[in-house]
Amino acid sequence: MYAIVEIAGQQFKVAKDQKVYVHRLQEKEGAKVTFDKVMLVEDKGNVTIGAPAIEGAAVTAKILNHLKGDKVIVFKKKRRKGYKKKNGHRQYLSEIQIENIAASGAKKATAKKAAAPKKEKAVEAPKAEVKETASNDLSSMTVAELKALAKEKGIKGYTSLKKAELIDALSK
Repeated sequence: MYAIVEIAGQQFKVAKDQKVYVHRLQEKEGAKVTFDKVMLVEDKGNVTIGAPAIEGAAVTAKILNHLKGDKVIVFKKKRRKGYKKKNGHRQYLSEIQIENIAASGAKKATAKKAAAPKKEKAVEAPKAEVKETASNDLSSMTVAELKALAKEKGIKGYTSLKKAELIDALSK
């Protein structure tokens, strides 16, 4: 069983008990982390592909240690110009060990679903205010608001109408 998962902005192909070096993670050494951006899971020939991620899938890993990578030398030169620049860089890394790959049943994905309806309720309240102001003055509304009102009233072809045409169609 293996999975392709996004960890710290990069995608990795991981399997159980595999050690991977990733960009530095914020958690302390010995902490367990869960990555829920799983793009693909393969389990005994069954391949599941997400669009872009598989909901409910997660990869759990343990942070073994934090370290710095090998030095990378950056050397720039322009010939016959006397220009030379030498610079170095060492990337901060975290070594993690993959402990578990769960194809479904992750806790973080269900928490996101529970939080999503709360946002939708907050969005619906301003729409009611827009309906009240629509009866007052159509010319002060934006084109997007007029199109939303036309859609609610069931006017066909409202997407190609201009603002003045929408006001005429809504005032009838």
